[in-house]
Amino acid sequence: MRKASLWQRVFDLERAVVEDVEFDPGQVVVVHARPVARARRRCGCCGARCPRFDRGSGRRRWRALDLGTVQAFIEADAPRVRCPRHGVIVAAVPWARHGAGHTRAFDDTVAWLACHTSKSAVRALMRIAWPTVGAIITRVSADIDARTDRLDGLRRIGIDEISYRRGQLFLTAVVDHDTRRLVWLGEGRTKATLHAFFDQLGGERSARITEVTADAARYIAAVVADRAPQAVRCADPFHVVQWATHELDLVRRRIWNQARNAPGGRGRPREGRSQESAGDARTLQRSRYTLWKNPEDLTGRQQAKLDWIATAAPELHRAYLLKEGLRSVFAVGGTEGIEGLNRWLSWAQRCRIEEFVRLGRKVRRQLDPIHASLRLGLSNALLEATNTKIRLLTRIAYGFRTPRSLMALAMLALGGHRPDLPGR
Repeated sequence: MRKASLWQRVFDLERAVVEDVEFDPGQVVVVHARPVARARRRCGCCGARCPRFDRGSGRRRWRALDLGTVQAFIEADAPRVRCPRHGVIVAAVPWARHGAGHTRAFDDTVAWLACHTSKSAVRALMRIAWPTVGAIITRVSADIDARTDRLDGLRRIGIDEISYRRGQLFLTAVVDHDTRRLVWLGEGRTKATLHAFFDQLGGERSARITEVTADAARYIAAVVADRAPQAVRCADPFHVVQWATHELDLVRRRIWNQARNAPGGRGRPREGRSQESAGDARTLQRSRYTLWKNPEDLTGRQQAKLDWIATAAPELHRAYLLKEGLRSVFAVGGTEGIEGLNRWLSWAQRCRIEEFVRLGRKVRRQLDPIHASLRLGLSNALLEATNTKIRLLTRIAYGFRTPRSLMALAMLALGGHRPDLPGR
């Protein structure tokens, strides 16, 4: 094999000619190359053949994958062309994306590593700064989006929001229940954010959406009713049961404060600490997780505490049974679940527990989406799992300057179109 062909194969230089190879005194390998005739004078954005404009900034280098422990670069001319659509722009080269300082193989390797390994591993192995990783991920994700329509064939979708940084900064996520993939991410949790998704989806494809799962956020309901009125909106069972758990904890706090203010409810104050609960108040204070857990998951000690609550605080025990009754409605599902929900609403209305009377009214306001969820068996469980993975990626992506890099990393890792390792 000729030396030029060997270096062409090593650096994956398709549609390019290797002119020379030198070993730089700075301990790097530099390959001098040029595109073949039919690949020259093409727009860096659209790839159209264009007239030459000037020499640009002269020769430049692109970082390539290392050769063992030695860094490698590709050096070539970077002339500019005049594109009818994009104006004066740097001509495309076959081995790198437009505007990149690295080869395609280098970009794809970094993107693959970012999806599978830690931040420190990517930085150490590829010898680049973390902001550079963010720029590469954004570039690779945009390249995949240009070749792939993630929104094609959507029928049943789930919508939810996730916090990605302290200070009430949110992303809106959309998943496909059929492919179980993340298909869209947007910055913010507003009507404008969700309208941007439907704008990208288009009116024709929006009309094909049949079911939408979401929590009870009003902005989601309003936008779905406006942009996809034919879609059946399904309430997420997890969030409905979460409402009941929240109200149960409010009941526990109220009864605990009553016991704490009763004689013998306060213990001796300790140095450096506020006055603690004592007696029954202390037991009620420490019963939070016992009341939250499912009955089948209780330990022997927690079951004994629940039995004590049934005797010592019957109102709190009834609130616990109401919470479990609502949970069992979704566990059963279907027509039987709808009938069970009607019985539960009647029970909540006459339970004489203020918090659950209020919850009953709230459930009635969301009755149609809840019935749809029971009838169709849809939930946001897939979205909750996706959000958990995004939170992990958020920790990995700590240090990115903008949420765009995090969104690109999430789409690469969870969107079903991960970049392959070069040559694999």
